Amino acid sequence: MGIVAGGGNPLTQPTDPEPDIGECSHLDQIRDVTPSAEGCEECLRIGSTWVHLRLCLTCGRVGCCDSSPNQHASGHVAHSGHPIVRSLEPGEDWAWCYIDELVLEPASPEATT
Repeated sequence: MGIVAGGGNPLTQPTDPEPDIGECSHLDQIRDVTPSAEGCEECLRIGSTWVHLRLCLTCGRVGCCDSSPNQHASGHVAHSGHPIVRSLEPGEDWAWCYIDELVLEPASPEATT
């Protein structure tokens, strides 16, 4: 079964009430995706390590975070144009839009019913 931004919950704008918060204009690019690998695809291929994993919510590619030596998730965004990744770390359900530079949070259960 695929993953939709946080295990099935649609993503929403940040809940911070500050008036200057922007809106993500790329939510329409989120798809029901299946992770492409158990770890960072490129790191596994070259025998490298990673710090944290990110999942592309457009195509399902798994890449390493910007704290990792190779920063493959950012590289994928730059190469593919797919803007939103989700953390694949246990217990984390946030996503990040690289283009709008916004953290996205799962929708509350009330918002999806």
